[in-house]
Amino acid sequence: MTRVAGAWLDAADTQAVFALLRNGGHRALAVGGCVRNALLGMPVSDVDIATDADPARVVALAEAAGIKAVPTGIDHGTVTLVPEGRGFEVTTFRADVETDGRRATVRFATDVGEDARRRDFTMNALYCEADGTVVDPLCGLPDLEARRLRFIEDPERRIREDYLRILRFFRFFAWYADPDAGMDADALAAIAAHLDGIARLSRERVGAEVTKLLSAPDPAPAVAAMAQSGTLAATLDGADPRALAPLVHLEGEAGIAPDPLRRLAALGVRDGAALRLPKRAQARLSRLLDAVESGEGAGPLGWRHGVETARDALLVRAASLGQPLDPGALEAAARGAAAEFPVKPRDLMPEYEGAALGRRLGELQERWIASGFTLGRAELLGT
Repeated sequence: MTRVAGAWLDAADTQAVFALLRNGGHRALAVGGCVRNALLGMPVSDVDIATDADPARVVALAEAAGIKAVPTGIDHGTVTLVPEGRGFEVTTFRADVETDGRRATVRFATDVGEDARRRDFTMNALYCEADGTVVDPLCGLPDLEARRLRFIEDPERRIREDYLRILRFFRFFAWYADPDAGMDADALAAIAAHLDGIARLSRERVGAEVTKLLSAPDPAPAVAAMAQSGTLAATLDGADPRALAPLVHLEGEAGIAPDPLRRLAALGVRDGAALRLPKRAQARLSRLLDAVESGEGAGPLGWRHGVETARDALLVRAASLGQPLDPGALEAAARGAAAEFPVKPRDLMPEYEGAALGRRLGELQERWIASGFTLGRAELLGT
């Protein structure tokens, strides 16, 4: 008998939700990511609960116990319970009645096996009791233990239910699968046959999946498979995966954490707006690509763009050229970012004013940058 354990399961608020449903005569099981991650020894964030109680019953039990209940997705069976200030999504066992590739019409069910069969991957159809006992209706545990990513039953049917599952397949492969074992051939064939479904998805959903994929420790094998299957072109027009693996290698050598925007830049993706990235992220991506394409050295990059953008630009540039990162480049970028231009506008007045003042300041800045930030105020002013 397999069990999971962890602070997330033992927490008083988690156990309060289990007890609420169990004392009401219903089954309650943690499901999905929390169970999967616990079995893999990975961090657990959200804890989702599946139950045979219908949503109205869940709300009634919560109200009777003085626990806040929010009908966040009640038409699809989901009620968010908030014991002790933390939210838990509690969803009634359900089965799909009709799907259109984006949304599903569901009916509520009482059988955990029926609930499991509507999910995407076998490693996501794992449940556990309040004491950590794992419930595995579809024999997904061997797949998880082997780090083998498989769709539940028929891959084509799973994909037609929700075309986002194409992108989720590559994202889950990047995070949870063993790349040395290769990808499931039936899954890849089903994906290749349904690439036109990606265009039917909202760009917000696509952008969220791409961001999660590129946040993985090493997404390069998954992205390479996306390119080979045609998924990358259908998702990110013009993206080129060749610099991604070198970038991941350089990040590891420099001890720099993964960053999805840096990796988007390595793919040559400039139009973050097409992925509905937040405005701040889109602006950062544009600045980074401008820095990459500027051709400037490490010090000037640090001066003009700050140490983080300069560092990322240097990494992307080296990866794109297939070259190692200059050992002193990051230090030079940091020195440039910390340098302070010694001439102030008042030093040039009243001889220069208006546009002429701006031009003269620019000329002196260029001289100062070209000197490696070594020229002082007196040398620049000729005094």
